[in-house]
Amino acid sequence: MDKIKCPHCGREVELSEAIVHELSEQVREEERKTLKAQFQEEKAKEIAAREKKVREDIEAENKQKDKELQKEKQEKLELEKKFARQLEEKDKEKTRIKEDARKDADEKHRLEKLEWEKQKISMQKTVDELQRKGKQGSQQLQGDVLELDLEERLRDAFPYDEFKPVPTGIRGGDIIHEIRNKHGNIAGKILWEAKRQKAWNKAWLTKLKDDMRKIDASDCILVTDILPTNIRVYDRIDNVWVTSYEYAIKLVSVLRLGLLNVAIAKSSASHTDEQLKDLYRIITSDSFRNKFEARREIIQRMRQELESEQASTERRWKRQAATIDALSKNNREIYGELEAHIPSLKPLGNGEILELQSGDEEDNQTKF
Repeated sequence: MDKIKCPHCGREVELSEAIVHELSEQVREEERKTLKAQFQEEKAKEIAAREKKVREDIEAENKQKDKELQKEKQEKLELEKKFARQLEEKDKEKTRIKEDARKDADEKHRLEKLEWEKQKISMQKTVDELQRKGKQGSQQLQGDVLELDLEERLRDAFPYDEFKPVPTGIRGGDIIHEIRNKHGNIAGKILWEAKRQKAWNKAWLTKLKDDMRKIDASDCILVTDILPTNIRVYDRIDNVWVTSYEYAIKLVSVLRLGLLNVAIAKSSASHTDEQLKDLYRIITSDSFRNKFEARREIIQRMRQELESEQASTERRWKRQAATIDALSKNNREIYGELEAHIPSLKPLGNGEILELQSGDEEDNQTKF
């Protein structure tokens, strides 16, 4: 018989073999369960550890593969770069070879090309010169035809008059028309110029007028197929008669009659004193009139310049006056603000305001 000790009272209790066997079985079953639980727990841990190791191994393998893949990519990139450099070098080499070949070809044919270009330039200059001469010849021919036609019409209309070519140095005239009466006495001279251009040019007037004075002509007429916009038949612009071919003969007929009448008046005048006759002849001459007209034009230009300077000066004075008024108003406003804050401040008079405008800082400090 076995004995066991009671855990509560401490007394020993006898057990039978059946109870012992039953208890032993229970203990063994509990131990089996415990061992089985421990085994399953250890097995689960082992499985978890194995799974962890497998995962770590897989991760390590993946990392290694990634490294190898990155390395392969880098090597592939390096190879591509190297291949690109090789292609670039080959292209450069091909380009250099082509450039050398082209230079050799250029050098080989340089003299021939220069000679051909020189011939081409020479031929082009020849063609341009021929075209220019042809154009000038055409314009000159047109001008000569107009001048001859005008002169022929004048000769037919005024058989007593004389027509002379313009002397060298008179670039603004074509015909010198000497007006004579039936007795051959000269009553005056008219300088003609014929123009056939595409547009009107006012500079023609000044040149023709200057040339008229060089030959001491009585008057000048500009005949042109292009009239200014404000002229339909004829008109006098800056002491120059301007007309068209259609009305040229009619215009000069009136001028010619006037010059003949003036000549008759001059010849009919009687003076007993020879010096007075000379003086009268000088005063009534076209040369004297032209000189006075030239002086009048100079005076007119000087007057225009003076008026322009005067207008500019007046505008400058107005700007300065406006600036002074603005400064005076600003001084009064400033001093008014000071008076509002300092009642005992002495008011400024007009003279004192002017001193403030002049910038006399010491006087201003004394007054303040």
